[in-house]
Amino acid sequence: MTIGTLGAEVSALQASSDGCANSKSKVLRKGHTTGACAAIAASAATRMLFLKKEPIDSSIRLPNGSSLTLPVEDCSINGDRARCAVRKDAGDDPDVTNGHLVYAEVELIEDEGIEIEGGEGIGRVTRKGLDQAVGEYAINTVPRRMISESVISVLNSNGHHGGARVIISIPGGEQIAQRTFNPRLGITGGLSILGTTGIVEPMSENAIIETVKAEMNIQVAEGIKHLVVTPGNYGASYVSMMPTLDKERIIKCSNFIGETIDHASRLDAESLLIVGNVGKLVKIAAGIMNTHSRYADGRMEVIASHAAMASASKDDVKAIMECVTTDDALELVDRLGLLIPTTESILDRIGFHLSYRAGPDLDIGAVMHSSKYGLLGTTEGADRIIDQHRRA
Repeated sequence: MTIGTLGAEVSALQASSDGCANSKSKVLRKGHTTGACAAIAASAATRMLFLKKEPIDSSIRLPNGSSLTLPVEDCSINGDRARCAVRKDAGDDPDVTNGHLVYAEVELIEDEGIEIEGGEGIGRVTRKGLDQAVGEYAINTVPRRMISESVISVLNSNGHHGGARVIISIPGGEQIAQRTFNPRLGITGGLSILGTTGIVEPMSENAIIETVKAEMNIQVAEGIKHLVVTPGNYGASYVSMMPTLDKERIIKCSNFIGETIDHASRLDAESLLIVGNVGKLVKIAAGIMNTHSRYADGRMEVIASHAAMASASKDDVKAIMECVTTDDALELVDRLGLLIPTTESILDRIGFHLSYRAGPDLDIGAVMHSSKYGLLGTTEGADRIIDQHRRA
């Protein structure tokens, strides 16, 4: 464990990420994924080729076996091609694609099978590690299966023995995608067609976790063996001040420390370095691996208990427990002359819990900093990991 001045003090405020699945005031409304929209639009367009009239709505079977029926808009037919759209409804989830039309154009072909391509506003994959191969349209596996099954169902019910070509598009998708993670993930030219269930869970924690995993997958697929994660913007700003670390490789894991460690352990990564503000990382010293306050806090309890082990009096411990912020607590500990032994003890415990969660095959360490005090220290082995980044 090292105490020092690794990087300059930064003044950015830490970004928070809620990730709530529900609200205390109301039950949040679910929505449907772009994958479900694309599949229903494809089903409607295929039906239109046989019925020669515009459908009002269309239905598909979701991966869980239930059915989903949605209204269909902006239908047209031109010879042997039909085109329909379904409007994305994200429910109460703050999704940038909410309200946009997802189109499917279907053309019957003689060969069996369903060919699925991207059109306007659908991105292409340019980096390894994502759901689709490099060069493919960013239409993920489950949506592709939903599209294929919905089209095949219509073909079979109408006695068509060939296949179909389906082109999915989202007008304006290239511009919308600039407000998503797609550019960072290496998906260029538009949006992704996503979803594993067809249903959007409001403020889905799974969506955040899957994004973190995707970034980790990409880096490992590109040969990056030493990963750097941080809970938010505050930590990212601090990383940018550390010359040995590549700020372009920072992965923001939000509050999901445990899930991030678990996924890194499953990948072919050699090390994981967590850089974060004391307000987040101090919770790890208590074994808290989801640092959102909804699950647990314990910040003052951790600081107070470690200060007590460093010889703080009962009255001092009570005063720490009454602090509102970690910086206030550390300031009090500093006035007592106990800052170094207290943070050393906290970092030792952070290192214990990180190593226990990571297991023997992943080298893991943490760098903890404060807006007031700058670097507070590193866990055992973190300096070695930082040196590996220097030599990489």
